[in-house]
Amino acid sequence: MITKPTNSLYEVAVVGLGYVGIPLAVGFAEAGCRTLGFDLDQERIDVLQDGRSPITTVSSERIARAMGRNRLDFTTDRNLLSKSESIIICVPTPLRRHLDPDLGFIIRAGEEIAPSLRPGMLVSLESSTYPGTTRVDLKKVLEKGSGLKAGVDFALAFSPEREDPGNEKSVFKEMPKVIGGITPACRERAVELYSRAVRQVVPVSSCDTAEAVKLTENIFRFINIALVNELKRIYTPMGIDIWEVIDAAKTKPFGFMPFYPGAGVGGHCIPIDPYYLTWKAREYNLDTKFIELAGQINRGMPYYVVNRLMEAMNSEGKSIQGSRILVVGVAYKTGIPDDRESPSYEIMDLLREKGGIVDYHDPFVPEITEHGGGKAWAGHQSIPWSPESLSLYDAAVVCTPHHGINYGQLAELIPLIIDSCNIVPKDRIARVIPA
Repeated sequence: MITKPTNSLYEVAVVGLGYVGIPLAVGFAEAGCRTLGFDLDQERIDVLQDGRSPITTVSSERIARAMGRNRLDFTTDRNLLSKSESIIICVPTPLRRHLDPDLGFIIRAGEEIAPSLRPGMLVSLESSTYPGTTRVDLKKVLEKGSGLKAGVDFALAFSPEREDPGNEKSVFKEMPKVIGGITPACRERAVELYSRAVRQVVPVSSCDTAEAVKLTENIFRFINIALVNELKRIYTPMGIDIWEVIDAAKTKPFGFMPFYPGAGVGGHCIPIDPYYLTWKAREYNLDTKFIELAGQINRGMPYYVVNRLMEAMNSEGKSIQGSRILVVGVAYKTGIPDDRESPSYEIMDLLREKGGIVDYHDPFVPEITEHGGGKAWAGHQSIPWSPESLSLYDAAVVCTPHHGINYGQLAELIPLIIDSCNIVPKDRIARVIPA
């Protein structure tokens, strides 16, 4: 048994304060745990120390309340990490250009943490990654930097994040936590920690298994989204509405789960995690044809959407070149400002390559920044929603079905609309083309 360190100021420290780390830190604080939030971004720490939330999924009131009860602190000082019983890592795991994993953020987080490790501490990784990352890569960097041995001197575990931004049912304490450790004792330490803040923990046999659980969850969505995207492309020329098909099919009380087509897939998990497994599978000389085919379909959807617009304009004797086109929605998902990996940006790139004059409207993304998904569009601002501004456009492409947008007005003022979300009324002036 690895005995917890004594005289700790904090019960848990969360490293990486983004869409996963902030809800996690606040969730532990609300459960009564003395919690430290750590990030190297001083500007973000300043905002949080002010009691303001930089993300929409956690309110400023919750942060200020937890801080007011002396349960939550924020810092850029890595020396404070040594004053915690446990450290949870929540950093990004992006892909490189050729779809191979980039563990750079995890390795750097490990390097930041290692000098602060004390005997008895627990380190838990929550970042989505391939099986073996915790047991091999993170373990190596922690042991090298601390001089301690994982599983003997300190506990090491993996517990995949299950955040679903914009989903009101995604509440940290209600979300079952899968937990694996590099040893049974490590797993038990992690189970004890997470049990303080969540109602249900799901122990599994190893870190590798827990890492595979996260990949499996997201690959399931990735493949099924690809399936309905392909069905849409098949049914459309047959004159069959894929949305009507899904609505009818989901009335079956067994054997069917509805997934919906769109302009592609975006976000920090679904378009990325499957490729972590395809990369790891090559180490075992295994093919992942099913996953790779799904990836081809999903990555091809922006081209499909733009081709639908091009065909519709050509049928009216018009061209994308020189036309003013409005993209509605650059966030990857309804009701949130997160634009990471958003397919909207590829659509905007393709339209601009074809000579279109492209603008966007998104009430959740008032300005595109270099830190988001559309670096090539950094500095562009969402156009104001008004009859005067909308009437300037020859066509619109709806990519994200945000609530609160007057799609009826859009269809009254713009003559041609490519609708990838099945949200624009079809009884107005505009010619609405499903995509």
